[in-house]
Amino acid sequence: MKTRLLDRNFLVILGIDALLLAAAWYGAHLLRFNFEIPASNLSVMKKAFPFVVAVKILIFYFFDLYRGMWRYTSITDLLNIIKAASIGSLLSITVIGFGTRLAGFARSAFIIDWCLTILLISGFRLSVRLYFELVSQDKPWRIVAGTLFWPLRKKHTDCKNLVIIGAGDCGEKIYREIRDNARLGYNVVGFLDDHPAKVGMKIHGIPVLGRIGDIEAVAKSVRADEVLIAIPSASSQQMRRIVDHCKESGIKFKTVPGMGELINGKVTVNVIREVAYRDLLGREAVKLDETRIGDYLNGRSVLVTGAGGSIGSELCRQICRFRPETIMLYERAESPLYELELELKQNFGGIKILPLLADIRDRRQLEKAFETSKPQAVFHAAAYKHVPMLELQPWKAIKNNILGTRNLIDMAERFETDRFVFVSTDKAVRPVNVMGVSKRAAELLVQSQNGCRASSTRFMIVRFGNVVGSVGSVVPLFKKQIEKGGPVTVTHPEVTRYFMTIPESCQLILQAGAMGEGGEIFILDMGTPIKIDDMARDLIRLSGFEPDVDIKIEYIGLRPGEKLYEELITEAEGIVPTSHEKIMVLRGEECNLAVVNGKIDELATLAYDQEGEKIKATLREIVPEYEPSWS
Repeated sequence: MKTRLLDRNFLVILGIDALLLAAAWYGAHLLRFNFEIPASNLSVMKKAFPFVVAVKILIFYFFDLYRGMWRYTSITDLLNIIKAASIGSLLSITVIGFGTRLAGFARSAFIIDWCLTILLISGFRLSVRLYFELVSQDKPWRIVAGTLFWPLRKKHTDCKNLVIIGAGDCGEKIYREIRDNARLGYNVVGFLDDHPAKVGMKIHGIPVLGRIGDIEAVAKSVRADEVLIAIPSASSQQMRRIVDHCKESGIKFKTVPGMGELINGKVTVNVIREVAYRDLLGREAVKLDETRIGDYLNGRSVLVTGAGGSIGSELCRQICRFRPETIMLYERAESPLYELELELKQNFGGIKILPLLADIRDRRQLEKAFETSKPQAVFHAAAYKHVPMLELQPWKAIKNNILGTRNLIDMAERFETDRFVFVSTDKAVRPVNVMGVSKRAAELLVQSQNGCRASSTRFMIVRFGNVVGSVGSVVPLFKKQIEKGGPVTVTHPEVTRYFMTIPESCQLILQAGAMGEGGEIFILDMGTPIKIDDMARDLIRLSGFEPDVDIKIEYIGLRPGEKLYEELITEAEGIVPTSHEKIMVLRGEECNLAVVNGKIDELATLAYDQEGEKIKATLREIVPEYEPSWS
C-alpha cells in the first residue's frame, strides 16, 4: 500500500478524482439552486466538502478503482464506479445526517451529486481508454473521422475494406479485434444480416447495410475488397446460400469456423480461414450430454492411439475440453506427435500431456504405457486405412488393424480399464476389401470381449463413414488436382459415400463412449450419402472455377477393393434406438468363437510369411460376408 501511495501516476489520478468529486459536489448545489446558492447553504456545503470528498476517495480505493488499467476500461469498471459512488453517497448522507440532522442541506443535492460523481468519474476513465485507442493507431484521425462521418468514408490504400456477414455476437467481436489492431490491415465498412430488425441499425458506429442477398450492391457501394462470414452457428444449407451470393458478387470471402471447430468457444481473428468443403457439408453443432461425458473423462487418465492422425488428434482436443487429469498421446509418427503435444500444452494448461512415440504392435511398449498411466478410458483410433495400399499388402492390415487391436484389448483387460472405444468404419459392412474386412474382424474381436466372457472393461465400437479432411480423404486429393489446373479424377460417376466433419465425428465418439454398457456397435447418423462426382464439382466451384470448362473431370474406374456404395449396417444387425438423435446402436453377433479360438493366431502366422491370398481366404472364414475383389 505504501508503494502504491508513493506512485506518481496514482497520486496524479487521486488528485484528478478529488477535483472531479469537488466539481460534482459544487455542481450539484449549483444545479439545485439554479446557480445562485444561498449564503446559508453555501456555508454548510463548504464545511462538508472535505469530508464528502475524503469518504468517496476512501470508498473508491477499497473498490479497487485505482488498480485497474484504464486503457482497458470496461462495463465491469463502470459497475464498480456505480457501486462505489452509491456507497460513498449513502455513507456521507448517514454521517452528516447523524451529526447535523441535515440542517441547512438540500436533500436533492445529494442525489444530484451522486449522478454527477458517476458521470464525471466514468467519463474521465472512458476518455483515458479513448486516448490510448487513438494513439495506438497508425493514423488515429481515421477512427474519429470514420465514426463521425461514416457516409463520407473512403477506401484507404493501405488496408482492405471488409464487410462482415452476421451482425451478432461473433461479428461484433471480430469487428472490435480488427478495430483495435491496425496491423490486421482491414477497415470494416459495414455489416449484413437477414434479421429485419437489425437492418439499418449500427454496431459501434458501423451500420448494418442490408440483407445477405444484397451483398453485390452493398459491396459496390462501399467499395468492399473482402467479405467475412461471421456466423458460426450457420447450417450447411445457410452456408451454401451465403457462399452462392458471395460467388455471384465476385468478391473474395472467408469464414469463421462452425461451433464444432471452436474447441474453447473463442472467436478471434486467428480462427478466420478460407471457406472449405466441410462448411458446405455440415456445420451444425452436435448436442452433447456433457455431464455424462465428463463423468468418465473429467479428472481421469485417458489413452488415445493414433493420436497424431486427423481423427486421433481431434479426439485429443475434444477430450481435453472435459479436463482429464492425464492424456497419453500414443503415436508412432514423430512430427505429428510433437506438434500435437505443443498444441495441447498451449491450449489446455493444467492437464498432464504424455506423448509416447510408440507402436500398438509392440506388446512390451503397450505394457509399459498402461503401467505408467493406468488409463481408465482408451480410444483406439490407430489403423491403416488406405484401401488400394492394403489390397497390395494385406499382411500390414493384419499386423496393425487386427493384431494391434488384440494387443490393446489384452492390456485394457489386464489393467482393468473402465471403457474401451474402438473407432471403426462403414467399410467393415459387407466388406469387399482387405481394409474393411480387417476392421470387421477387429470389431468381432472387440465385441466378443463382453459377449463371450464377463469382463470388467466395457468394450464398444463406433462405426461411421468418411471424414472430410482426414488422412486418406478424397478432398485433399481433389484440391491438389484443382491447384494444378486439373483434371480432377473421379473413379465412377455414380460412386457415393457417407461424409461427416472431423469435429462432429469426434464429439459423437465421445458421446457414444458415455452411453455404452459393453458389446454395442454405435452407428453415427451420417445423413444422406453424397456423390463423389457432385463433391468434385462443388470443390471446383468453391475454388472459383467452372467444372468441365475451366477444370476437366475424368472418370478413371473403381480401384482395387472399392465399391460403388457404402453401408453402415447389415441385415443381420438390428437397430436399437438411443437417447441421442444422431446415434444408433446395433447388437449383432455377441460372440464369435472363430475369432476368439485360433483364427487370429493363424492370421498372425500368415502375415509374418506375407501370404496375401491365404490371408484373404482366412479372413473370409472369419467374416463370411466378405467378398474379396479377386473372387
